[in-house]
Amino acid sequence: MNLAENLERSAYYFPDRPAILHEDRQISYLEFNRESNRVATALIGLGVQRGDFVGLCAPNSFEWLVSYFGVLKTGATAVTLPITFTKDELNRLLDDARPKVLFTLDDKLKDLGDRKDRPYLEKIVSPGGDIPYDKLIEKGSDSFRAVDRDRNDTAAILFTGGTTGIPKGVMLTHKNIKSSAHNVSHFERSCQEDRALCFLPPNHVFAQIHIMNSMVYAAGALVIQPSFDMDRTVDTLTRFRVTKFYAVPTVYFRFLQMGNAKEKLGPVNYCFSAAASMPAELVRDWKSSTGLNIHEAYGMTETASMVTYNHYVRHVVGSIGTPVNIVEVQIRDVQGNVLGLKEEGEICIRGPNVMKGYLNNPEETKAVFWGEWLRSGDIGVFDEDGYLYIIDRIKDMIITGGENVYPREIEEILYKRPEVGECSIIGLPDKEYGERVTACVVLKQKDQSLDPKEFKSFLKGHLAPFKVPKEFIVLDTLPKSSTGKILKRELKDQVVQQRKK
Repeated sequence: MNLAENLERSAYYFPDRPAILHEDRQISYLEFNRESNRVATALIGLGVQRGDFVGLCAPNSFEWLVSYFGVLKTGATAVTLPITFTKDELNRLLDDARPKVLFTLDDKLKDLGDRKDRPYLEKIVSPGGDIPYDKLIEKGSDSFRAVDRDRNDTAAILFTGGTTGIPKGVMLTHKNIKSSAHNVSHFERSCQEDRALCFLPPNHVFAQIHIMNSMVYAAGALVIQPSFDMDRTVDTLTRFRVTKFYAVPTVYFRFLQMGNAKEKLGPVNYCFSAAASMPAELVRDWKSSTGLNIHEAYGMTETASMVTYNHYVRHVVGSIGTPVNIVEVQIRDVQGNVLGLKEEGEICIRGPNVMKGYLNNPEETKAVFWGEWLRSGDIGVFDEDGYLYIIDRIKDMIITGGENVYPREIEEILYKRPEVGECSIIGLPDKEYGERVTACVVLKQKDQSLDPKEFKSFLKGHLAPFKVPKEFIVLDTLPKSSTGKILKRELKDQVVQQRKK
């Protein structure tokens, strides 16, 4: 088994279908496969062997996609690195994975420092590196078949976002990613007629597996944009006749702020959100404005994307759906006992999509498994119809005066206020209560104001008194990851530091 066989299959059955549309360039599946073959055979010529690690540190581009599948075809493991990381962060990940070859940009070369410190890094593919990409593929051949690997061999290493600590390298197997690519394309009804826009970072599970791998599996076209830009995105949707729109909640919010969202979407007929919590009120507003649902799923890097899906047939706003094919979900208490319907506990997952483990980190790997069951770190609950709901992250829970408070519950209610654009609930140190429930709010309009008394009165009509924030802080922006996830730890540190000043 080799994940790159999905590309080979699509190229065989749909050779002339568009595969990648990037800027003014369009290539077919036949061309996509041939150039990946050139990358693969050139890498083998450089000494890359089955089981070696090859790094990719670049933004969304034609070259990233071709190189990714080229690496997979050699039987090597693709180590996908965040382009936004600082010098120290990037070098920490490189020293953890120790890739033999690295594809990157000249801008990143200075971050690598003295090559003598990294003897494992034999070649850098970059215009200013050891060999430019164009020169590399000149050394390759159009004809090649993907090297056979065991289904449990590592296909790719994706690093966690580091939102709760140092990023960990998640080892995903060929079986993991293939099973997820199948489930995503099946449940989203993807086919060769589809065109999916991807402006999310390719090292992230949302982009790399949920969008890129699933579309290659379905032989659909990938419309590539290096990053999100509102004007460019609106133009791209119409110019390239995009049918599937994938974004984080912040992007949907910005579309609604601009007005005429339905018109700006052009031919889009499917919308999906992931990587951050989607407020139910935003889903309702979007449906009202565009006539389209925002579909959601539950997943994480450790599960190679999709675990549950909120269906076409019965879309339940506020839920993250029901488990997908061959994936099992249980709710467990702190002792590991399985709980019933309507009982809150930790979401645990078993299936062919669950990771092999964390790279060079057996202790962390052991800590997140109960036997074959992956512990997600999320609190959830099943309703009587088997639909799953996320309550919150275990690590985000606030303990105030001995009471447990889940931020997401409060955030969902705050989003009902017309003034609120974005919000995040955090716990600040408090001598009396241990932690003080605090609301950080970004208002929709800069000329608006927030009346704490009015907001507290509003929340008291929906929440127990101990859950009502004792303080409201208005901010211009909230710190976010490259995929739009609000960084609560960074936000909390930011507020604490401002208080010290």
